Amino acid sequence: MNIKLLYTTVAALSVAAMAFRLWDGDTERVRTELENETKTEGYWFEFNDSLDNGQSKIIWPVDKGMEGNENSFQPVIDWCHGICGHIILSRADTTYDPFVGVGFNVVGETSATDSTPAAGNATAWGGICIRYSSTLPATLELSLGEDIDKALNYDTPVVELPEYKDSTTKGYPWDSYDGTTKRFPWESFAQAGFGKSDKITGPEAAAKLVAIKFKVQAKESTEGDFYISQIGSLDACPHEEDVLKILRTASSVNTIVAGRKVSFTGITSSASVEIINLRGMVVKKGSVTGTSALDLSALDAGVYVVRASGNSVDFSGKIVLK
Repeated sequence: MNIKLLYTTVAALSVAAMAFRLWDGDTERVRTELENETKTEGYWFEFNDSLDNGQSKIIWPVDKGMEGNENSFQPVIDWCHGICGHIILSRADTTYDPFVGVGFNVVGETSATDSTPAAGNATAWGGICIRYSSTLPATLELSLGEDIDKALNYDTPVVELPEYKDSTTKGYPWDSYDGTTKRFPWESFAQAGFGKSDKITGPEAAAKLVAIKFKVQAKESTEGDFYISQIGSLDACPHEEDVLKILRTASSVNTIVAGRKVSFTGITSSASVEIINLRGMVVKKGSVTGTSALDLSALDAGVYVVRASGNSVDFSGKIVLK
C-alpha cells in the first residue's frame, strides 16, 4: 500500500486545531476543538483484540449504556469521575500478546453519510497531557485511521505510560484521588520499531491525527486496574501543586445521608449540588450552605453520584439511598 497516497487522501479531510479543552472526567465527550459538521468528535470508545479472535476485556464498575445509546460511557464516567475499569487479557487464538484499551476520535465521522473517522491537524495542541493511574504499564498511541495504521503494521507513534499507583491507596486506583500527570510533546511520540518499512514521526502523525488511544498490552492472563481522570492538549492539565490544592479541598468534604436527606461537612460557603443517577441523568439540583441538607425524598432507592461545586469546593462522591 502506498502510504504517501493515503496521507494525501487524508489531508483533504484535515482541519486545523486550537489547543483543546481539558477533559476532566465529567462527560463522555472530549471537546477537541477539531469537530466537523457531524459534531461526533471526542466520544470515548472501547477496543480490544476481538477482531483476531482474542478475548481480552474490560470489566466496568457499572454497565455502559443510556437510553438511545447502548455504548455510552456516561454511567461509567459518573461512577468513576473519569474512566476506570478492571482489565483481563486473554489471547485465545491470537498470535500476539493480547490487548485492550479506550480512546476517542479527534474529528469524528467524515460526514452524515460516511461514518469513517476523519483526520484532523492537531499540531497546535503541542502534544498531550494525561492524568491517570494504572496497576499495569500502558501506552498512549496516535492512530491515523485503519488504512494508514495497517500500512504501518500498526506501528504508530506511541509514548510509554508507566505503572502508577499511590502507595497509600488501598483497593482500586479510583478509590482515591490517586493519579499522576504526564505531559508529552509531539516529538516524544515514536514508533516502537516492529513495523515494516514506512516511517512516521510524532509531529507528522499529529498533523493527520484520527484518534488517541490508551492501550494495555501484556502477556496472557494478565489482570489489572486503570483510571483516567484528565486528558487535554500539552499544557491543559493543571500542574501538580494545583492538583494537590484541589484535592486537599475535596478531601475535607464528606456527605451525610440521613433517611432521604443528604448534607455535607467541610463546606464553608454556598455550593451548588447535583444528584446524578447511574444512567448519567441529573435527577436533582439544589444548593447547600454549611450543614444545610438537600431533600431527596422524591428519588428511588439506589446508588447516586453527588457533585458539589462552589468558590471553595469541588467535590464528587457516591451515596446510597435505601
